[in-house]
Amino acid sequence: MDENLLHDVLTAARTAGADAAEAVFAQRQSLSVSVRLGELEEVEREESRDIGLRVFVGRQSATVSGSDISAEGRAKLIDRAVAMARLAPEDPYAALAPADRLARAPFRDLDLFDPTEPSAETLEAQAREAEAAARAVEGVTNSDGGSSSWSASTWRLVTSEGFSGPHQASGFGVSASAIAGEGAGMERGGEGRSTRHAADLPSPTSIGAKAGELAVAKLNPRKLDSTTAPVIFENRLAMSLLSPLIGAISGPSIARGTSFLKDKLGQQIFAKGVNLLDDPFRLRGLGSAPFDDEGVACEARALIDDGVLTTWLLNISSAKQLGLESTGHASRGLAGPSGVSTHNLTLQPGDKDLAGLMADAGTGLLVTSMFGPSLNGNTGDWSVGCSGFWFENGVSTGPVTEITVAGSLIDIYARLVPGSDLELRGASNSPSLLVDALAIAGK
Repeated sequence: MDENLLHDVLTAARTAGADAAEAVFAQRQSLSVSVRLGELEEVEREESRDIGLRVFVGRQSATVSGSDISAEGRAKLIDRAVAMARLAPEDPYAALAPADRLARAPFRDLDLFDPTEPSAETLEAQAREAEAAARAVEGVTNSDGGSSSWSASTWRLVTSEGFSGPHQASGFGVSASAIAGEGAGMERGGEGRSTRHAADLPSPTSIGAKAGELAVAKLNPRKLDSTTAPVIFENRLAMSLLSPLIGAISGPSIARGTSFLKDKLGQQIFAKGVNLLDDPFRLRGLGSAPFDDEGVACEARALIDDGVLTTWLLNISSAKQLGLESTGHASRGLAGPSGVSTHNLTLQPGDKDLAGLMADAGTGLLVTSMFGPSLNGNTGDWSVGCSGFWFENGVSTGPVTEITVAGSLIDIYARLVPGSDLELRGASNSPSLLVDALAIAGK
């Protein structure tokens, strides 16, 4: 959609009675192909064009979206938005980003768009290659399939405060899922990668082989007796241990008073030397952007600096409620109010690889799969179902399953030790993490 057309939408909204407004246009194309047991299973193509509009009438606001971007469709959208805003309750904290906080052009080029558009045949070949590699692993007995995908999206935000910013990005992905064993002894293993540029994807063969290896490694697991022991969270899933932290430092949670970290700003909550960075400017990053979804300029910052919690994650609304300024972490879709999210989140690595962490721990649990987490957001009490490998004297003694680990996240974070095996796989990345003692519930 032409930028001028979005400006026209804002002008029409003001004419219809809005005091302020913002308009978003999003266009997306995607293609995905999946195969199973060597046969083509599904080809899915999507093309969409949508417009979103948020309007303010005094302290009342409403957000609407639609896919009809014709003149008549836009007019109906505007009328509906203004009418809804007039009926909405007042919210003293809802507002557009002020002009002095807006990002200014020219925006830095973060190399997020690859113009390559693969054909369905190319994606099918990649999916077949990934699945074939998984099925070729000795011990694999079946397959949940292989898939390959491509997407390209364009997004533009224009506000009545004077902001206009485009965002264009592409995505490429390959995944495979393998099954090892038979009957009740079956185990699954999956691997997948997503990148902004096609050239950055690992080979489908390597992805499929990893899926098969993960499935086979889980065969013949045993159950553990309940105990307390060191627990290591493998780097592939270690960020799951930190995701409650992100929710707990989000502005809306702090403003509601429902966070177990609400009194911890500026305090030491991790050990010294632990650093958690949020970088919106990583080239080709899956979470990269020069501005957030309210047009506020993004900044690279350490959320945890030498173990100290340095900031909340704030959008305009939560910042106003807390008497602070937005940190550039607003996140929104076409409809609904803004939430908050991080950009490219990375826990900085420590000194020892996974083998070194296991050696330091001696005897304990290496978690490689997690499911069904439970969190008390007010206290930080946390538990999660998991499976993985038991190790003794730093050496794996085989797979284990049907385990729950639990503890207080405030206590866990204070004792957490990062490994050195950091891999940048997505928008949130962590090395393996060692906690020196956790309650383990088994048989």
